[in-house]
Amino acid sequence: MNEISKPTGIDQGASSPAASDQIGVITAVSGMRLTCRLGFEGGPPATEIFARASVGALVKVPTPGSVAYGFISSQKIIGGARALMPESEAIAEIDLLGEALITNGQIEPMFMRGISIFPRLAAPIFLAAPDDLARIYARPNSPPMTIGTLYQDRNLPAYLMSQEFLCKHSAILGTTGSGKSCAVTLILSSLLAAHPNGHIVVLDPHNEYGAAFGKSAEYITTNSLQLPYWLLTFEEIVEVLCSRDPASRSREAAILKEAVVSARREFSGQESDDIETTVDTPVPYRLPVLIQRINEAMGKLDRPDNTLPYLRLLTTIDNLRKDRRYAFMFGGIAAARDNMREILARILRIPVAGKPITIMDLSAVPSEITNVVVSLLCRLVFDFALWSLREEQIPTLLVCEEAHRYIPRDQGAGFEPTRRAISRIAQEGRKYGVSLCLVTQRPSEVSESILSQCSTVFALRMNTEKDQEYVRRTLPDDAGGLLKALPALRQQEAIVVGEGVTHPMRLRFLDLPAAQRPRGDSSNFPKAWQNDIEGDRFLTGVVDRWRRQVR
Repeated sequence: MNEISKPTGIDQGASSPAASDQIGVITAVSGMRLTCRLGFEGGPPATEIFARASVGALVKVPTPGSVAYGFISSQKIIGGARALMPESEAIAEIDLLGEALITNGQIEPMFMRGISIFPRLAAPIFLAAPDDLARIYARPNSPPMTIGTLYQDRNLPAYLMSQEFLCKHSAILGTTGSGKSCAVTLILSSLLAAHPNGHIVVLDPHNEYGAAFGKSAEYITTNSLQLPYWLLTFEEIVEVLCSRDPASRSREAAILKEAVVSARREFSGQESDDIETTVDTPVPYRLPVLIQRINEAMGKLDRPDNTLPYLRLLTTIDNLRKDRRYAFMFGGIAAARDNMREILARILRIPVAGKPITIMDLSAVPSEITNVVVSLLCRLVFDFALWSLREEQIPTLLVCEEAHRYIPRDQGAGFEPTRRAISRIAQEGRKYGVSLCLVTQRPSEVSESILSQCSTVFALRMNTEKDQEYVRRTLPDDAGGLLKALPALRQQEAIVVGEGVTHPMRLRFLDLPAAQRPRGDSSNFPKAWQNDIEGDRFLTGVVDRWRRQVR
């Protein structure tokens, strides 16, 4: 190989790359991708370079008027059986990230995404130095929060820009055990530390976050939750009250629609046919009135054998009123009065009163209506923002855990109103100050159209190729060199790309104090199996809570 001369036009002082950091030369340039031959004339043995230039490493290439930076995305040894020989050769693929321009022989401090001056063939390529990392990942001008440290240098902080993160949607993805719940807790805690009067609503299906935020959270369980049935739209109340069989559901839905409209109009004092109250208008109505309307309609039938759909509805309503699990929706006097303002104030934290985050514990919600409850909560958050005056809007972050359950990739799966509510936030939420954060361990099972609208993505460890490929397709930035490391990420590590960070990065999240960690850890089997337990007392407690439906 011919000796590569030192690049011209660059000051040979502190900003000049050291010869000892050179790892090879450029052999091909194709758009934002370079091919590099590892090793060079007069340099160290190639095997020594292989040990330093690993996949994901940050590298730099001098150009006639700038220094280009990129990540090593792949490597390949040439020579097969000669791989361990001193004369072994290898090539590396490099995905370019951006550049720092050179003015008067000095590298400018500002790093910019994109490439305006491309590297030339045979140009030397170097490993990035600490000052290069500091330049690329410098503290941004936008209000930042420190959420971790850079993988390449643990002394450099990793910043998240709160405005860019919040004003657009985000996603936190990673397999079970990768530290996803801790990442969510850390990010939300950092946001609240910087913005103590924020408004965050977390849909928590597994009761993970209840203890993570202490006194700064409004913790709502089914015992303290109030979501009266009259807040449900027609599609939602049909899902709760009507039969699963399509033919039976169709007949029952028609009966229910007339009864609900009539009951709403009676409560609002509007009995005429030209009123604006519809089946979906969030006006309260009383269950006794609804039952009365169904009975009246059944009494007008000419044939008794047509009463079956009416009787089914009446039986279902009676069963739900008696079922303790549904008390938050069908029980108590709260369901029969107009407490919509109280419900919104509590969920959305208006006023904040020292509790800027609401944890909605959905773990005890009956599985049959979990999707309905999620649909209702998402719709309440969005509709509140929609009907607020623009100058009075209260920006809200909605965190949706287990997102694959509510917005599955399969269009025919899940509950359509829930998908529609979340999709509407994803498409229009920015206009009205509603930001969506999707959290899932199964990204390949999430609606691709909704996930693709997340502008900031935290990708933690993923083991399956299906999930990795799906994430690569939906990520808003080209960070191929970093994404190769997805299956090799350690717990508490993530690759972050998008609007919320200045540039794609691999980071290690800060440690969370034990008291602030979510309850997402796996059970410790060896420890739990060390000693026997006192069976009667233990089982009595479990059975009692089971029967009372109280945790």
